[in-house]
Amino acid sequence: MPMRRLSLIGYRACGKSTLGPLVASRLGWRFCDLDHAITARIGMPISAYFSVRGESAFRDVETAELRTTLEMPGNLVLATGGGCILREKNRGIIRAFGGVRVYLEVPAEILRQRLSGDAGGRPSLTGGNVADEVSQVLAVREPLYRAVADVVLDGTKPIAELVQALVAIVENHGQKSAPG
Repeated sequence: MPMRRLSLIGYRACGKSTLGPLVASRLGWRFCDLDHAITARIGMPISAYFSVRGESAFRDVETAELRTTLEMPGNLVLATGGGCILREKNRGIIRAFGGVRVYLEVPAEILRQRLSGDAGGRPSLTGGNVADEVSQVLAVREPLYRAVADVVLDGTKPIAELVQALVAIVENHGQKSAPG
């Protein structure tokens, strides 16, 4: 039986890390939060790594961890980092090995509210406040999320509804005879 994958993509604070373990549990699959895996690999918070080594070095580690994670055997729900789609190589890896790819779309204003309440140790991407940079950064990333995604879901819906929708997407996708 082939390995099955669900890759959650979207901006930071869109709900990937909240929904991923819930969906994995419902499916009986393994869950991986790519940012947590990277933190374990580098031995420090991502924001500290950004400060010490810079974004490019972080993206190198991210690409390596993405490939390693998606090469592991077994069914998997993957929560990617918000910027994982920035590199063409990563987009290719996700398309090739990420299974069903779902973009959790959340409007900038809601993301800003979530991040101003708790930035979660996320590094600034523009040198400014994490909540204030949302519109600027999302403008660059949003077309990339859409380009990688098989499905776009409204990430503002209640968690239980999103979990059910994601499980249904995986189950329906498994019924297709042609690759997605």
